[in-house]
Amino acid sequence: MEGTDSIEFSAKWKEWVVIKRTTIRDDTKPEEVVFSMASIRQTIDRKAFELLGIDTKTLDDYATAATAGMKKNFKDLGNAVQSLSSAEAKAAVEKSCASKPELGEVAKTYLFRKVVQALGFDFDVNQEMLSKIYPNLKLPKPRGRQPKK
Repeated sequence: MEGTDSIEFSAKWKEWVVIKRTTIRDDTKPEEVVFSMASIRQTIDRKAFELLGIDTKTLDDYATAATAGMKKNFKDLGNAVQSLSSAEAKAAVEKSCASKPELGEVAKTYLFRKVVQALGFDFDVNQEMLSKIYPNLKLPKPRGRQPKK
């Protein structure tokens, strides 16, 4: 087809498989292309820490607790970031990479990102942000119960 491009990403490692494909036509809007690219980046960001062996649930739980009751503003963001130097945060980081202590700095990076995101900020363009600006861009719904074949 003339005037057709695409974005394609596929990865397979052990049990993890991801395939993302977007066809880009002449009438495809830039925000649709960026929405697809953001999906790929978010997929990689989520999985990279898990593949390294970091217990992301421990860090997610800490980020949720540390930001409970805070609002999306720079004052609360500053307080949340300061909390990352607490003994509780350090314990969560150590627990998350107990089997691989050399990954402590990587775990801190994950925790920092999660605390910032928990307050509604982000470092990159993401699908949620785009779907709020462009209502025609819909977030994918989580997969529900799949029927047995």
